[in-house]
Amino acid sequence: MNNSFDIFVDSAANLTDEMVASTGIKIISYICTVNGKDMNCYESGKPFSASAKAFYELLSTGAEVKTSLVGEETIIDAVTPSLQAGKDVLFITISSGISGTYSQAVAAQKTLKEKFPEAKFIVADSANASLGEGLLAVNAARLRDMGESVEACGRWVEGNKYKMNAYLTVSDLKYLRKGGRISTTLAIAGTILNIKPIIKADGGSPAKLAFFSKERGRRKSLDALVKLFEENCVNPENQTVAIAHCNCVEEAEKLAEALKERGARDVVIEYYDICTGAHVGPGTIAVFFMGKDRRANAAAAAEKQTRGKTATQKI
Repeated sequence: MNNSFDIFVDSAANLTDEMVASTGIKIISYICTVNGKDMNCYESGKPFSASAKAFYELLSTGAEVKTSLVGEETIIDAVTPSLQAGKDVLFITISSGISGTYSQAVAAQKTLKEKFPEAKFIVADSANASLGEGLLAVNAARLRDMGESVEACGRWVEGNKYKMNAYLTVSDLKYLRKGGRISTTLAIAGTILNIKPIIKADGGSPAKLAFFSKERGRRKSLDALVKLFEENCVNPENQTVAIAHCNCVEEAEKLAEALKERGARDVVIEYYDICTGAHVGPGTIAVFFMGKDRRANAAAAAEKQTRGKTATQKI
């Protein structure tokens, strides 16, 4: 492990305990409020899977959960020891289209520049969440360990973040309704009709989670994740593919087997990050992999929509 500079992520990066141990990536935890009591979404030295399993079981019973961003002062407190030790810092955050953590990190960057004018503190918006963010950080750590500079690793993240694909499906629409992402009417109708949405990390700037398609029933929604992997993954045999789940281990394992049958060799399974997982709910399952550039897909969709509008105008 090369310690020429330190890499930080917020806990939404969803790193496995093994990833943390092998890379030395430092995690700044979100805090969520569960039934009025604050809890850390990640605690160093404590097995994450046990904490996450307990959280999703509690969420299933109707626990009230509120989440908030990682603030500027929290970031400053976390990275200052590295800067004081003479190390540069690369901080990779959850997409700025999902959370305000990135803007807080930029504010911290400006503040720390005054205190440590010679230090390099680079902030990178991952354009992802969960293990989409985490896999980018792990790859940056591998580059660091090969001797790359903090600037080079930051540039790699910026140049590859839209190649990190993320697709997920939820089991219960009520959590999306609570978060304001869909209406109550749509949630009720979707539940009655057994509709399971497919959601993706889009190609926008800033990147957001967007509805991609809908399937009738759980099995079809999981099959859709496999199909999207087939259609969009590039060189599956030469990368780590990740699956995050909200307490649906057996389905995650079956999904992993399906991905391996389609070329993936290294598939990591982990419980979904608590902070972002609270907004999608128990039964959610997601897949993350390097593949086709999401911005190209977004541009193609925009062009198709424009052609449709033009055709309508002509008619």
